[in-house]
Amino acid sequence: MKIICIGRNYTNHIEELKNERPTEPVVFIKPDSAILLKQHPFVIPEFSDEIHHEIEIIVKINKVGKYIEPKFAHKYYDEISVGIDFTARDLQEKLKAKGLPWEKAKAFDGSAVIGEFLPKSQFSSLEKLTFELTNNDKTVQMGDSSFMLWKIDELISYVSQYFTLKIGDIIFTGTPEGVAVVRPDDVLEGFLEGHKLFRIQVK
Repeated sequence: MKIICIGRNYTNHIEELKNERPTEPVVFIKPDSAILLKQHPFVIPEFSDEIHHEIEIIVKINKVGKYIEPKFAHKYYDEISVGIDFTARDLQEKLKAKGLPWEKAKAFDGSAVIGEFLPKSQFSSLEKLTFELTNNDKTVQMGDSSFMLWKIDELISYVSQYFTLKIGDIIFTGTPEGVAVVRPDDVLEGFLEGHKLFRIQVK
């Protein structure tokens, strides 16, 4: 399976990092080795002094698809959750300055937290989902899917133009503002519409 991530999908996050607003989704990929194993802590890697948390709504693909039309995209997933795209921001900035790919800053081992999945059918609208990240019981990020530049179905349609989507693939749909550095002994918890879907300790 693969993890397909979307960058710059919330205006306020674009502004907080002083990035240019994209005219189409920004896409990058994490390998399956990026998934943080269940019950394991997130260990800050030696190559970065500035690991940022980025909570995101995520979806799991349930059938193979290519060139999916937006009106049919809802048929390609039936589960939804939240996750963290950990980012080595200091390394990312160095790579961006040189015009180099981001993978070392985004796709390293343990950089993808996958929360417990819930049936999408239990939510009245996927376009008005609220989600939240707490750090040591304090809210540090809050998001609402209504503020996405590109909605979930639009993203599925878009990425399927380039990559065949397969069963078990996961799409990270972008993070809202509020990204910040994580430090040892932090405890990160992710919520979707009030449901706690992951709890991660940082070491």
